[in-house]
Amino acid sequence: LQTLGFWILNDIVWRKSNPMPNFKGTRFTNAHETLIWAAKGRGSRRYTFNYDAMKMANDELQMRSDWTFPLCTGEERLKDENGVKAHPTQKPEALLRRVILASTKPGDIILDPFFGTGTTGAAAKQLGRKFIGLEREEQYATLARERIAKVVPLTQEELEVTGSKRSEPRIPFGQIVESGMLRPGDTLYCSKGERSARVRADGSLVIGDMAGSIHKVGAMIQSAPACNGWTYWHFKTDKGLAPIDVLRMKMRSSLAQMAA
Repeated sequence: LQTLGFWILNDIVWRKSNPMPNFKGTRFTNAHETLIWAAKGRGSRRYTFNYDAMKMANDELQMRSDWTFPLCTGEERLKDENGVKAHPTQKPEALLRRVILASTKPGDIILDPFFGTGTTGAAAKQLGRKFIGLEREEQYATLARERIAKVVPLTQEELEVTGSKRSEPRIPFGQIVESGMLRPGDTLYCSKGERSARVRADGSLVIGDMAGSIHKVGAMIQSAPACNGWTYWHFKTDKGLAPIDVLRMKMRSSLAQMAA
């Protein structure tokens, strides 16, 4: 691949949780397959990686390059009229869904030059992507068409995934104060309510002889090198304390609706 100009970003190991045993006992059980994720060139910056969505899918931990999925079995496995497996290497849809969610956006076009019985197409249709599939075996192509015709795409709301905070518009804390979501003189608290600071008109905080941004003051009172003020500071609601990041998210949502 690299001699053709591609640049390998990751090799993904698909660990099969239920691999087919090697009945002859002549070699190791084939318990994994390798997926190559590559960009068009070494300096390419135009590829898609939905990092935050993958992190969310992995319980807020960075997604690793070893993925565990079972082989395609049960009702998902396509069979012919005689009950025989229609394709010897049919891939699980869960595997393709992760690949697609990680590396594409809704509306993108996905090419699968070895389409088989259409697992890529089925996953792509469900996730709101377009696809092109190439398959030379007519019986596989027929099964793929029938299979994909039965797929119901997810709704727009269901297709929403956790976006990258880097791509979201920057909202300074002063803008929260200017909007009236918080007012000068309001009190902010740490999550346990043990420490508090007053909001000033310019969006800074003051506590005793300390003053500065939400991040600076949060770091100073903890004697810490840094602090994310959006998650450290909380405001009072009818249900208790809530992080001021809630207000930032509301403002971003409001700006997005205005832009639409």
